[in-house]
Amino acid sequence: MNDKEPEARFPEVATLLSQVGRELHRRGWALGTSGNFSAVITRDPLRVAITPTGIDKGTLSADQIVQIDGSGETVEDSHRPSYETRLHLMLFELLGANAVLHTHSVWSTLLSELQASEGGISMEGYEMLKGLRGVKTHQHLEWLPIIENSQDVVTLSESVKAQLIQNPDCHGFLLRGHGLYTWGQSLGEAKRHVEILEFLLEVMGRMYWIKGRGSDTVFSGDRLALTER
Repeated sequence: MNDKEPEARFPEVATLLSQVGRELHRRGWALGTSGNFSAVITRDPLRVAITPTGIDKGTLSADQIVQIDGSGETVEDSHRPSYETRLHLMLFELLGANAVLHTHSVWSTLLSELQASEGGISMEGYEMLKGLRGVKTHQHLEWLPIIENSQDVVTLSESVKAQLIQNPDCHGFLLRGHGLYTWGQSLGEAKRHVEILEFLLEVMGRMYWIKGRGSDTVFSGDRLALTER
C-alpha cells in the first residue's frame, strides 16, 4: 500500500471508487441503490473508503464516499456507510484483499436461486477463467459458493467466513437472491473479477434457457457445470 497518510490518499481512492461504481451501474450490475463497493486506503492504521447506504450508483460521486476505520466507524461526519460494512471488513481481514465489490445483476440473482440446492456453481473450461487471479488455464475449475442471505449482517459475515475458510481458492461467492461478491489485491483487479464472473454467470443463465427450450422441465435440478464443449 502507498505510504501516504489516510487523509492524503482518501480523495484519490474515493474518485477511483466512484468511477468504478458508475461503470458497474452502466453495465447493469448495480442498478438504483443496489450494490456496495470498498477499497483499502491504508493498512496501518486500517482506513477504508466505502460507498454509503441508499445512494444511486449511477450518480455516485467522490464526495459521497465514506472513510471508515477498522471497526467500521466513520472517521469524520459524512454519509452513513453501507449496511454491509462489517462483511467488507471481514473480507479485508480474512483474505488480505484491498478492494471488495458487490453487484446485483439479473443473472447472479437468478442463478443464486436456481443453484441454491447445490450449494454453489461449478465453472470450468472457459478462457475467461484466466482473467481470475492466479488462474493459468481454461481447465481451471472455479467453485462459486452460494450462501443464504440474511438481514443480520453479523450472522451473514459468520456464514460467509465459514464458507471461505472451507473454499480458500474461490474468487467470489453469491448471496442467495441477492448478488455477487468478489475482491482483488487492487480496485482494478476486483473490477476485472466482476467482469469475468458476471460474464460466466450470464453464459450459464443463457445455457439454462437454451437447454430448457421446448421442454416442460426447464430446470430439472441437475447441476449444470459451466463447461465449454
